[in-house]
Amino acid sequence: MSDEHTVLVLGGTGRTGGRVLEQLLSRGVAVRAIVRSAGRLPAGAAGHAGLTVVEADLLSLSDDGLRRHVAGCDAVISCLGHVMSLKGMFGAPRDLVTRATTRVCQAIQALRPAEPVRLVLMSSVSVNRPGGLDTRRGKMERAVVWLLRALLPPPRDNQEAAGSLYGTIGTADPYVRWVAVRPDSLLEGDVSEYVLHEGLVSSLAHPDSTNMANVAHFMCELVVNPVLFADWAGKMPVIVNAVSE
Repeated sequence: MSDEHTVLVLGGTGRTGGRVLEQLLSRGVAVRAIVRSAGRLPAGAAGHAGLTVVEADLLSLSDDGLRRHVAGCDAVISCLGHVMSLKGMFGAPRDLVTRATTRVCQAIQALRPAEPVRLVLMSSVSVNRPGGLDTRRGKMERAVVWLLRALLPPPRDNQEAAGSLYGTIGTADPYVRWVAVRPDSLLEGDVSEYVLHEGLVSSLAHPDSTNMANVAHFMCELVVNPVLFADWAGKMPVIVNAVSE
């Protein structure tokens, strides 16, 4: 992808989102990032000529304001998530990922782009594909996941965000095409070999692992490689480190 393209990144100050910013910029991709605090941008991205920073709370932006920031973007990568602390998990907004995903999709649809915008959402293996497509989980594990969603806002938020893409946007929307990427237990580390699966491959008791750098790499590949994106459009691939298989 050349610098004539622009990717909007959400959650670019997070551990995975920061890696997305750095990897996109290293590829020569023009990046627009909506962040609440520019001071939290990774050192490798802050001040980069290819990065346009919008310092704002995405959920507080007006509809017109959000559309202005989405306009001209070929793709959107969202690494938004909840900080793993009491305030991060139980404080407002509990539906951050769902609301942000919905608003971005509505902004894209309102703009009616000539070509569909590619939306890549960072999700989690706690998320099931709707319609019982993830047959890997047994009754006990499904009960545990259901309990987690009932008690903890982040798992419920991630499931509802993915469910909104699957059920509301679907696979035939003329303006939005999406992929929801599901990593397993996140680790530090550099980009390494990783494997992609259409469905779940491990259990909650014996999880796999995924380097955050590998998640970032795959998400970046999805927006720069149209053939790869077409292979996974409308799906929820699971990404795990190759060594964990």
